[in-house]
Amino acid sequence: MGDLVVGDDGLARPAWTSQDAMLRDYYDTEWGLPVRDERGVFERLSLEAFQSGLSWRTILAKRPAFRAAFAGFDPDVVAGFGDADVERLLGDAGIVRNRRKIDATIGNARATIALRDAGGLAELVWAARPAVTPAPRTAAEVPTTSPESIALAKTLRAAGFAHVGPTTMHALMEAIGIVDTHLVGSHRRGSSGVWA
Repeated sequence: MGDLVVGDDGLARPAWTSQDAMLRDYYDTEWGLPVRDERGVFERLSLEAFQSGLSWRTILAKRPAFRAAFAGFDPDVVAGFGDADVERLLGDAGIVRNRRKIDATIGNARATIALRDAGGLAELVWAARPAVTPAPRTAAEVPTTSPESIALAKTLRAAGFAHVGPTTMHALMEAIGIVDTHLVGSHRRGSSGVWA
């Protein structure tokens, strides 16, 4: 089965899930399922930005601390964060303490609020859905960018967002079900209901 590993439960998953129960659970229950609400998309966008240059496992393990530190990723609350909040976040060992990413998250919350009159963040991100989704058979065939992720990154930057490059936006599109990059043969392929 190449890059797929059949678990003790008889289900085929990509190899990156086979050695870690937390990653396997995330893969089985969350990754690639549609997220269409503002707060959910804002959280995933923020976490993908924090993940840049790090492993997803690191971010996933810290997600409860991120949620606590960023008020459950409520854009209205995060948009009101000031200097004292930035200092608090820089001192929080439970999260990734990167000033540029913290500042970007606060700025992105403000940009999220500004988008509401134009349909909102979730609508803008989901508008990047391509006509077809990839059908990778191996990990090497999973794309890391696409014309749609490049366009989405450009649109978000124009709307005042930061840390939203094409690779990060492609990862977001995978995570929230806009594209289905589950390997062909995985038990999760096609499970989002977005793609037949």
